[in-house]
Amino acid sequence: MNSSVSTARTAGALYLVVVLCGLFSLMYVPNKLIVWGDAAATADRIMASEMLFRAGIMSGFICMTAFILLPLVLYRLLKEVNHACAALMVVFALISAPISFLNLTNQFSMLQLLSDSEYLKAFDANQLHALVMLSLNSYFAGDLIAQIFWGLWLLPFGVLVYRSGFLPRILGVLLVIACFCYLFDSFARTIFTGYGATAFANYILLPSAIAELGICLWLLIIGIKPSTPR
Repeated sequence: MNSSVSTARTAGALYLVVVLCGLFSLMYVPNKLIVWGDAAATADRIMASEMLFRAGIMSGFICMTAFILLPLVLYRLLKEVNHACAALMVVFALISAPISFLNLTNQFSMLQLLSDSEYLKAFDANQLHALVMLSLNSYFAGDLIAQIFWGLWLLPFGVLVYRSGFLPRILGVLLVIACFCYLFDSFARTIFTGYGATAFANYILLPSAIAELGICLWLLIIGIKPSTPR
């Protein structure tokens, strides 16, 4: 029991790293530096706050490293509930990792385009700014692909939490709902060009945030309670 509580709190700590670093790299930094529809303003902001931009990249590295370890720790905690479901959770989570790591190269490309490298003098400022926005759009497209697996891993995870008997069933339900919110958002942004500008798009991932923060804090603070798996 003590070992399981320790495992649960380790998972909670890793989840907290994922949440905090994810919020910083995917929300805070873009909101501070990106001006959609204005390539020149975006480039100017990145150049003026280069350390913040680089901190966002590093935060992405830390986030994904923790996200690789997280499902492995959760597997130890939940494998006795259902081995196949726990293995599927790990597979879905780990598939997203190489996509996210490789996607960070788009951010490095943006820094390179805004550097003083000699070979870039072949382009004028407007062309360089356009290329920066192209790299930025490629970065968010990569995140959109990774988001599919950020959603899919929550489905078996939610089922395991629901059936475990030592974690709140409501959190399992919320995690399953979060899975479909991620998937809907990813597919809607792919299919409907104007979806991102709608008010609905701003709130569709709110259940996901509640579910993931909820299970994160529960694991970290409370751990697990002794019970018989359902």
